[in-house]
Amino acid sequence: MSDLTNKVILTVAPTGAWPTKNETPFVPLQPREIADEVYACWKAGASIAHIHVRDDNDKSSMSLEKFRETVKYIRETDCDIVINLTTSGQLGLTDEERMQHLIELKPELASYDCGSMNWQHSSVFENSPRFLEKLGTVMQDQGIKPEIEIFDAGMMANAKYYLKKGVLKAPLHFQFVLGAAGGMEATVENLVFLKSQLPENCTWGALGIGKGHLPIMYAALALEGHVRVGMEDNILYSKGVLAKSNVEFIERTKRIVKEMNKEIATPDEARQILSIAK
Repeated sequence: MSDLTNKVILTVAPTGAWPTKNETPFVPLQPREIADEVYACWKAGASIAHIHVRDDNDKSSMSLEKFRETVKYIRETDCDIVINLTTSGQLGLTDEERMQHLIELKPELASYDCGSMNWQHSSVFENSPRFLEKLGTVMQDQGIKPEIEIFDAGMMANAKYYLKKGVLKAPLHFQFVLGAAGGMEATVENLVFLKSQLPENCTWGALGIGKGHLPIMYAALALEGHVRVGMEDNILYSKGVLAKSNVEFIERTKRIVKEMNKEIATPDEARQILSIAK
């Protein structure tokens, strides 16, 4: 096994649930364009693709057919990127509607949002204890690694509880999502605090939404974490300048990682780091 201590897992989140063509004409929204963007990001060096889908009207969705189509297009190519499917692409769904694509498509990773919060100060991002226990069981049954997304500090306590209960199994992988309205602000101090709360023998990454994008990236790299970029989190390459593709974020991150004397992990190296089978 190669030395992985200097490797950084680079996740790309090309679509997300909120940006539309009105905010940026460059965001990929339908299966073919999402798959093409994922392929381009893989060619540029991305390790993992975190995938959301939209309905025919480009609204946020958990459509099984859209997931099926998107994953099919990716898997038809020579792209070996690690596929990470969201379980939180649309509010107000049943537990089963949020998990059906996992059972059919069996991605290597899927999001596990470890608690509820007031989303954008306008609605409830609900991840009830009932749902989290079901989701943990389904992921274990299907051999899917949970990416435990932490938006607020209390979610860390939830993760440790579900680890103790057996709903989650070590080694855990965390993604700190900072800067969402209703969650923790994207500050270096908050990132350092969350890292201090991690259980032993886990892996972690972080992202900052919007203007927190670069500060959190630099801090995560300095703290030996992994990173996520993409239009789900930030549509601007610099102040007032739209990114023309997700590849632009990949290329910049590669330069930053190189300057810090680190290397981007290949998809297979990411699998080794995260203890997931290809």
